Amino acid sequence: MADAWIDPTPTVDSALTDAQIDSWQRCGFAFVSGLLAKDLVDELKIDAMRAFPAPGSAQAATIADFGSGGRMTFPSKSRAFNAVTLHPRLLAAIAALLRVPTTQLRLTQSDLWPKYGQTRPRGAFDNDEQRIHVDYPNHTLTHPSPWDRPEAVELILYLDDVDECGGSTALVARDGPDDPAYRWPIVDTPGIADLDYVNDRAHAEAYFSKIRPHLADWRASLYTREQRVRYKPGDVLLYRHDLWHRGTALKPGALRLAHNITYRLASAEWISVLHPGWAWSAYDKSKFFERLIARASLEQRAVLGFPQPGSRYWSDQTIAAVEARYGVFGMEMGPYRDAVTT
Repeated sequence: MADAWIDPTPTVDSALTDAQIDSWQRCGFAFVSGLLAKDLVDELKIDAMRAFPAPGSAQAATIADFGSGGRMTFPSKSRAFNAVTLHPRLLAAIAALLRVPTTQLRLTQSDLWPKYGQTRPRGAFDNDEQRIHVDYPNHTLTHPSPWDRPEAVELILYLDDVDECGGSTALVARDGPDDPAYRWPIVDTPGIADLDYVNDRAHAEAYFSKIRPHLADWRASLYTREQRVRYKPGDVLLYRHDLWHRGTALKPGALRLAHNITYRLASAEWISVLHPGWAWSAYDKSKFFERLIARASLEQRAVLGFPQPGSRYWSDQTIAAVEARYGVFGMEMGPYRDAVTT
């Protein structure tokens, strides 16, 4: 079957359009351009190129298939990485999709990682040509809520051009509440319940053909419905944890860099943080994380789980204590103090 390509739709004044919000809520994704400024994306790409080895090098073979191996997770010493993670326009877009104020969002993932196009035969756990899957199993302890009650937004910020490196994300748009691809519960993918985890497409579908032949036929129908995003640097794919999708093969020897970020509703405590917590960076000699907290807006701090003005955490004693920790970096405690005294 010929590939069905999806081109990004532009944002308006760096905000999502009603059509983009509707696409995410009905179909499970929105693919957009113009959400982040080009100079910020360019700066992030430069930092990422410095963090990861070149394709074909001996060092590249040591990079895990998933994640950055801690090289670029939040908080990072890359200014651009942190700026993207907490960008006001990005947070506003997520809030619009989940229909909540920005202060009701929580960050659970910010990880920039490379994928290298393979030149050897693929194994069952290789990440180059993925099986079609949903992302929720390694994000949440439960199962996503019904479609009209979304709890999280996951996104991919692409730093490369699909024409140069391949590796497009393929997805299956949901077609209404009776779409057979989205029958409930969504569990017919490797790694869920008693199914073994297999990542590579060929190996995964061979596994299904052997142990669940009826599911193998149904899963084959998902591949026939795939659409692939035609990404360029700065494009953003916003999608749900219960969207069928997969990463497709990169060109042999190519490198694709992508920034993966997830935000959840503050109330959805069963959605986990994927990598070490933010406070783990607090002892770094440069004090970069303390400076980040001190200079962040109230909304940006809220996304990290910092208590907002009016929280029961705040008292005269805790305000003085937090000021003692962050005041030297210029943190203004007025909003917290005012909420206690009013």
